[in-house]
Amino acid sequence: MSKLSVEHLLGIKYLTEEDIQLIFETADQFKEVINRPIKKVPSLRDITIANLFFENSTRTKLSFELAEKRLSADVINFSASQSSVKKGETLIDTVNNILSMKVDIVVMRHPNVGAGIFLSKHVDAKIINAGDGTHEHPTQALLDSYSIREKLGSVKGKNVVIVGDILHSRVALSNIYALKLQGANVKVCGPTTLIPKYITSLGVGVETDIRKALEWCDVANVLRVQNERMDVKYFPSTREYSQLFGINKELLDSIGKEIVIMHPGPINRGVEITSDVADSDSSIILNQVENGVAIRMAVIYLLAQQIKR
Repeated sequence: MSKLSVEHLLGIKYLTEEDIQLIFETADQFKEVINRPIKKVPSLRDITIANLFFENSTRTKLSFELAEKRLSADVINFSASQSSVKKGETLIDTVNNILSMKVDIVVMRHPNVGAGIFLSKHVDAKIINAGDGTHEHPTQALLDSYSIREKLGSVKGKNVVIVGDILHSRVALSNIYALKLQGANVKVCGPTTLIPKYITSLGVGVETDIRKALEWCDVANVLRVQNERMDVKYFPSTREYSQLFGINKELLDSIGKEIVIMHPGPINRGVEITSDVADSDSSIILNQVENGVAIRMAVIYLLAQQIKR
């Protein structure tokens, strides 16, 4: 049995291409499981997993929880808004309290960049980063690449454009690392105020014209505008953003080629993407959701294999 080269899933930055392929092959097997009438396997019956969400999350949290239950793990859910964190408890104390309940794996989302790395150095459990600040969101990037592989046969050599708020997006950074590692060509497209200065150093092209970006790409991964992370105005208005960078059916039809449309969700319908695009045959947004469970099952399963009993 092959195993991952890493002890934790802290970011795509730390993975090899072999790790990604191993996760995908394991996810293939789990995808078959979750399409059976009985969707559970007893693989992790003796494993306890704690989901620590210090930031709001609906989709990622549900996806992880479902993946854990499909693997028959015992699950503890922890939400910071209803906890002693509000009373000033530190991250280490919170986690140590949870670990004293004999937890094997911690899935954590945290507003601070590097929280998962910090935790991995101080606690004796496998850590899965479910998003740290504006840094990385590795399982989202894995499920995105997996969905491209499923739709187009492989990621290698494909032209992928990431559209929207690159500056505040942990999904964008993880996707760039994952796509480059697998040999895809990557561009970003959005208002110049939302594209970080360092982006070209990652081997990524920058395009500020949405039409040119779409003419170039095989896949468009559309990100939402993260108003909650913006402390200043990065563009004049939502309406203007939508006119300059929004993707609608008319624009797609005028390009006259098949483009795969993706979105990590939640969608601001009518801003970055219109409903007739989100719900069209070109869109694999719902496939991404289904694949998210299989990918998270794979990651949890592979990390659990390394736990010493």
